[in-house]
Amino acid sequence: MKRTVSCCKLIVLILLALNAPADPVWSQTKTRLSIATGGTGGVYYPLGGGMAALISKHLPATEATAEVTTASVDNMKLIHTNKVALALTQADIALDAYQGQLKGLNEKIGVRSLLALYSNYMHMVSLEGSGIKTVADFKGKRVSTGAPGSGTEIKGLRVMEAYGLTPKDLRSQERLGAAESAGALKDRKIDAFVWDGGLPTAAILDLAATPGIKIHLIPHGDAVPKMAAKYGPLYFVGTIPKGVYKGVEQETPVAVLTNLLVTHERLEENLAYQITKLLLERTDDLVAVHKAATEITLKSAAVGSPVPFHPGALRYFKEKGVKVPTATP
Repeated sequence: MKRTVSCCKLIVLILLALNAPADPVWSQTKTRLSIATGGTGGVYYPLGGGMAALISKHLPATEATAEVTTASVDNMKLIHTNKVALALTQADIALDAYQGQLKGLNEKIGVRSLLALYSNYMHMVSLEGSGIKTVADFKGKRVSTGAPGSGTEIKGLRVMEAYGLTPKDLRSQERLGAAESAGALKDRKIDAFVWDGGLPTAAILDLAATPGIKIHLIPHGDAVPKMAAKYGPLYFVGTIPKGVYKGVEQETPVAVLTNLLVTHERLEENLAYQITKLLLERTDDLVAVHKAATEITLKSAAVGSPVPFHPGALRYFKEKGVKVPTATP
């Protein structure tokens, strides 16, 4: 009799378990997001990693990871093919993608901005004593013009173009990322390199701090009017302040443009809203990752995008009373 009662109790317990609501930890499906960034020697990767950490920590049932890429051009292709949900990119490359003029892809990409981030400063780096003091001095030299698929390469070649130079005028054109370019210059395998990034860029900091090395930043602010005339008012003149990099004791006027955090128009509106809200309300966490994030503010985040903002981002800016300028290339 006791055995029969025990069996009955067991059956009841099993039936209760089957009808009980599932544990929310197991029933909740996680949204997984990839953020396309850049190489490890620049700003995109650490900043994207900081964004991924914030999203994973503060957005329920959402997990984000930062992906190493060759940066802006490839990031737009990854957005287009739905291999990533978010991407960091230069404004000029976003515009090329939006207009269907992206190198290697003759299709319009439904790219939408979430927020403008910080300014990218074009670094043209040589060594003291190399004889390279101007962009015109690149002629006949070994120069790295940036990784294939990077915004650095596109922008760097546009600066060179303003001085009447093409890759054919170089003794050799290397196509290396920031860390690889800095290493090649240190080893005297190249004579100069081009890098477009925030201040400071880790790879150039390390190069400038190397014993026996004194870097020279090549001024080229006078290229900007020609670049803007041909490619639109995306570029402006900015200054790399003296002392940012060891041994550079003069201000350097350079070509500057805005970086963006973008997504595809297909991203669900509420998720875009939540990401925009989170990143703009926790900018201190991003500054702790990289000081370039000090440029990110509520008002500046709505300015500088040549492509339309995502409806989710617009919803957040409207809540905060921030006027978003019409995107004009």
